[in-house]
Amino acid sequence: MFSKKMHDLGTSPSVIRDLFEYGNKRKAEIGADKVFDFSIGNPSVEPPAKVAETIEKLLRESDGVSLHGYTSGAGDMGVRTAISEYIEKIHGAKVSPSHIYMTCGAAASLTITLGALFEEGDEFITFAPFFPEYRVFVESTGAKFTVAPSDEKDFQPDLAALEKLISPATKGIIINSPNNPSGVVVSEENIVKLCELLKNKSTEIGHPIVLIADEPYRELVYGDVRVPYLMNYYDDTIVCYSYSKSLSLPGERIGYIAVSDRMNGADDAFFAICGCGRSLGFVCAPSLFQRVVKECQGMTSDISIYAKNRQILLDALTSYGYRCIQPDGAFYLFVEALEPDAKAFSDRAKKYELLLVPSDSFGVGGYVRISYCVSTEQIQASLPAFEALAKSYK
Repeated sequence: MFSKKMHDLGTSPSVIRDLFEYGNKRKAEIGADKVFDFSIGNPSVEPPAKVAETIEKLLRESDGVSLHGYTSGAGDMGVRTAISEYIEKIHGAKVSPSHIYMTCGAAASLTITLGALFEEGDEFITFAPFFPEYRVFVESTGAKFTVAPSDEKDFQPDLAALEKLISPATKGIIINSPNNPSGVVVSEENIVKLCELLKNKSTEIGHPIVLIADEPYRELVYGDVRVPYLMNYYDDTIVCYSYSKSLSLPGERIGYIAVSDRMNGADDAFFAICGCGRSLGFVCAPSLFQRVVKECQGMTSDISIYAKNRQILLDALTSYGYRCIQPDGAFYLFVEALEPDAKAFSDRAKKYELLLVPSDSFGVGGYVRISYCVSTEQIQASLPAFEALAKSYK
């Protein structure tokens, strides 16, 4: 009568969402100011003023029929052209507008891309820690999901381990930098080594290995950190992008897929993306917000607030005895649990009204993720609870 596989997914929400719903329940019971909810990556910083100004202008000046009507299935060509021009201007990579597909956020970008690439017997590899939904997205295509480790000192990818895992079944590598959950930015040195490895392995196994760059956090970096643009290092690259984090628009579901012009069979890859989008019903991304992002290329919300939150947490938690992975990007802090069982540590943290995501579903054990895209007031108010939690282990 219904799919058991889909039923199981529906009755087993992600650990992140489960903790988020628990937090909503506790807030209703004892008050939002008494619950320190670090569960979900929901931006707390307002979108740039240009977003509201553009919406108002479009509503005021545009023909309502065309503004709210269907665009082309792959997206409005004017929007795709603006994105193409921005990529070339900022990153120096050439992506034809006819190789850009507008999507309902990064989740749609990834599911479409994976579905477009998948053939019977394929596998996709990513590095731990990883966003838990990668497993769902990959396995839903019928492909095998394989996990390569990272170096637990700094969570840079373990390329020697990856090399051993690559086989003729390997269709693609998913890389997420800045990383969710660790906040780590993969260094240019490691990007160069990774791309060289993939070139050699592609030749060895007789077909290209596609590099899938999941980049919703690209602009969220701190200090002078730079995120390498992968199309400049490896021809067979597809970029999956979302404006959810950069423009603080997660609920509007707007992003894109960009296929490198230099990719082997780039046109055919794009046609497969169009076909997969059609088969999944992911055509014509929200028309209004396609036009909004066209006018907001390169803008970000005020990420100085995230930088401040990050530093407050890093300084305080380190002083309390926690080991934290240095987060150069995104808005997550990956913290080593004070006992081997991350779930037990997360449950213990609840006693102090701290909602911390255990790391097991991210592909590694013994850590928790803290989403610091919350108000600075919440960060500061939570510090005594973090200190008390640490003391409870001594």
